[in-house]
Amino acid sequence: MEGVRPQFVRVRPREVRVKTRVAGRKVCCGLLLLGWAVAWAVADPQDAARSWAPHAAANSTVETILRLSAAEASEKLPVTFEAVVTYFRPYDHILFVADGTAAMYVNAPADAKLAPGDRVRVSGTTHESFRNYVAASGVAVIGHGALPPAAEASYDAMIHGEVDCRRVRARALVRSAEIVPTSVLLVPATALRLLIDGHQVEAEVGGSDGPELEKLLDAEVEITGVVSGHFDNKMQQTGVLFHVQSLDDVRILQRAKVDPWSVPVTPMDRVINGYSMIDRTKRTRVHGVITYSLPGSGAVLQDGSRSLWVTTDSFQPLRVGDLADATGFPDVKDGFLSLTRSEVRDSAIPAPVTAPLYRWRALAEGGNSSHGHLYDLVSIEGKVVAAVRQESQDEYLLSTDGHLTSAIFRHPGSLTRAALPEMRQVPVGSIVRVTGICMLDNADPFLGDVPFDLLLRSFADITVVAPPPWLTVPHLLLLLALLMGGMFALVARSWQIERRVRHQTASMAGNERRRRRILEGMNANEPLEKILGQICELVTFQINGGPCWCEMEDGSSAGTEPEGTLRRGGAEECRVTGASGSALGTIYARQGGSGRGTREVLARAAGLMSLAVERSQLHADLLHRSEFDLLTEIHNRFSMEKRLDAMIGAAGESHAVFGLIYVDLDDFKGVNDRYGHGVGDQYLQQAALRLRRQLRPSDMLARLGGDEFAMLVAQVQGRGELEPIAQRLKRCFEEPFAIGGARIRGEASIGFALYPEDGTSRDGLLNAADAAMYKQKRAGKVMKTACSG
Repeated sequence: MEGVRPQFVRVRPREVRVKTRVAGRKVCCGLLLLGWAVAWAVADPQDAARSWAPHAAANSTVETILRLSAAEASEKLPVTFEAVVTYFRPYDHILFVADGTAAMYVNAPADAKLAPGDRVRVSGTTHESFRNYVAASGVAVIGHGALPPAAEASYDAMIHGEVDCRRVRARALVRSAEIVPTSVLLVPATALRLLIDGHQVEAEVGGSDGPELEKLLDAEVEITGVVSGHFDNKMQQTGVLFHVQSLDDVRILQRAKVDPWSVPVTPMDRVINGYSMIDRTKRTRVHGVITYSLPGSGAVLQDGSRSLWVTTDSFQPLRVGDLADATGFPDVKDGFLSLTRSEVRDSAIPAPVTAPLYRWRALAEGGNSSHGHLYDLVSIEGKVVAAVRQESQDEYLLSTDGHLTSAIFRHPGSLTRAALPEMRQVPVGSIVRVTGICMLDNADPFLGDVPFDLLLRSFADITVVAPPPWLTVPHLLLLLALLMGGMFALVARSWQIERRVRHQTASMAGNERRRRRILEGMNANEPLEKILGQICELVTFQINGGPCWCEMEDGSSAGTEPEGTLRRGGAEECRVTGASGSALGTIYARQGGSGRGTREVLARAAGLMSLAVERSQLHADLLHRSEFDLLTEIHNRFSMEKRLDAMIGAAGESHAVFGLIYVDLDDFKGVNDRYGHGVGDQYLQQAALRLRRQLRPSDMLARLGGDEFAMLVAQVQGRGELEPIAQRLKRCFEEPFAIGGARIRGEASIGFALYPEDGTSRDGLLNAADAAMYKQKRAGKVMKTACSG
């Protein structure tokens, strides 16, 4: 099957660049293959064998498998064949094999241990994709020898799929070379951007060697590896990708004639002088139904499961729902195919597209699904959290399946002279169904779930399904008061039960001790699982040793549950409900001889469990509020100082070195005065998000109050490691903040201190970092004054 591709899909994000683009591709590949592997695992082996029988024997070759039609390969036919390993990446189970000039992709088992040149016997089942592949159930090494010779390949041969999955060799010019994390395991690898025959190509190279990478910039190299295609989450090809085993397969033919770091500095307003691009892109025509149109900006055409963004400067009105043709030039924007510099011709023939109703997960999976929904006309239901009219667009913030999503109506440009319609007023709390174009947010869809927005065509795309519920903020406060009263009532009731049992019989002394221990555990905020187990033990004691266990709504359980399929036979049960009537779980018990009524004992135990669960939930909420800043959702001063004291104590024993960085936002008062405190709060939130992205997982970011932030940087060797971090933190403010239609240029003053060089106590370090920060702030003011003068 010529022209088919292996199943490697990647979308480059709009903002997140080198650090995630290779990692995204690995996660997508692993998730797609996991889905195919699950489907293969549950398939009926007898059906597969019967389907295979008319085509070939189980012992086959790579060539005969590739000759199968997509329909035949989709039947998961059992195969066994021999081939030579040309590329293997164990942590992603990616394996390419070749038998002569026939080559293919194999989804390797998790325990495979292979090396290029190994001759292997592969057993598994066939699967269809852009090019047939095999999901292997076993890969056995039967020998080792030389790799098949690498064929010379041109860019045209690679982009047209003529050498898919084959080991090839090509001359290339290196444009960039970077160390990036790969796959969900974040294994370091090398990402290369190349020019082959004047076209951009990417390569993934196993391993990383920083000093060697600098030698590759602008060098002419000979690269050898297995070639495949790039695809976006619509399964549309966006480029060519080399899979290279190691840097040994990248041979430098001629080093850069000029050291990239010795090139003369170009003024920023003259950077365009170095731009050169020869555009040989051919005009393309597409056909579909208009599902979205914004005059002067673009439109979306959809044809079945395929949809495409068409960029056009035309203000000619287009009618949504009509068949149309578009002619323009294909382009790859942020990893997705689009049509640019286009003209659209509306046929005036209606062919409306029905928008399927999706859950949040189905749309957020992005590249993790077999078919992405970018630019598709879709519907989703959710609760309106907020509605905001802005200068360029109206936005409805929806809560759906526990996630926040925006439905956006973009205002037409002023050149259309169209009157701006009044924003539709939808009461906050309403349940609505929204129809619109699915737009992925600035994130790599293969690192996990991807935020998305819906573009509305008109306010008619919003349908109110249910009005706001009765449960409003005032009602919630009332319920909270009732809940607290119920909690106190339950506590009083439990103590009454304890006193009555204690005075009824001296033989229940053990029962009283257990009950007291449970209540003390609640007051001491002991783990909920431990308290629930103690309540089950109390019930067992009261019913003469009978088994007692509980199953809670969150999936946890406690107690001693009998084994066997009839474990609940003859057992009494009692629902555990909260003060508001919500279901919390169920407690079970079976009478163990002559004892007190099991039902009465379970009812009292259920009351204790209800009290324990709700006190635990309340304590967890209070604990979170005590350690995190409610505006920015990062650590607060109390949490940071506690962590700082712990690091000082640990460093005193291990002689470790760590850093404390102070960040103060410059002219934050001016932002509040000019734009209002609402924008100021959003400015603080975005600033905290940018700062957090610059730190490692082991570092800690905290808001000390107002516009002051602090970072604890663990495990540094000295001041030389803190300075690049401080510069990185300062540079993250260079990009203007877009808030509420305004563009705010932020700046920050940064100072840092090193333990133990600048201080050995909490106050000493805080004062040293604060002083360094104010020294930089004063220096910045002096420099600004000098420049203005």
